[in-house]
Amino acid sequence: MTNGLRLAPITPANIETALAVKVRPDQERFVSPVVKSLAEAYVHQDSAWPRLIIDGDRAVGFLMAFLEIDWNGKGVDFRSGLWRLNVTPDAQGRGVGRFAVESVAAEVRRRGERRMYVTWEPGEDGPEGFYRRLGFELTGELSEGQTVGVLDLTPATGP
Repeated sequence: MTNGLRLAPITPANIETALAVKVRPDQERFVSPVVKSLAEAYVHQDSAWPRLIIDGDRAVGFLMAFLEIDWNGKGVDFRSGLWRLNVTPDAQGRGVGRFAVESVAAEVRRRGERRMYVTWEPGEDGPEGFYRRLGFELTGELSEGQTVGVLDLTPATGP
């Protein structure tokens, strides 16, 4: 795992770096490019939380969270979670994805939420296994054709 990971807001100084974050070609069908995410962040300024993932002085990924978004557009179900995750090929398998999920979980918890959601494109070689290994459970829902997972953020209690 990488030790120098941190998040950085997207700024005029690093937008080109963010736009250059790409996944492996065989993963492109599972995640939107950063440029689409940033366009969506512009449209959803009140609920989008885009961040560059930096290792030392090098960009190794991009994430975008959704914070208290009106899930079904009816004003009754507000959710928070991970909207997008793009990790560069050379950084995959080194803990960057886990760091991203844990960072979003920390922000969601900081805002008082008890659950964190994620959606993923179903398919062989897709990200479902990654999210399930991190504790996400299937909700049984689909959102725009994507599988919906939820992670319980309440502290474990017990013996």
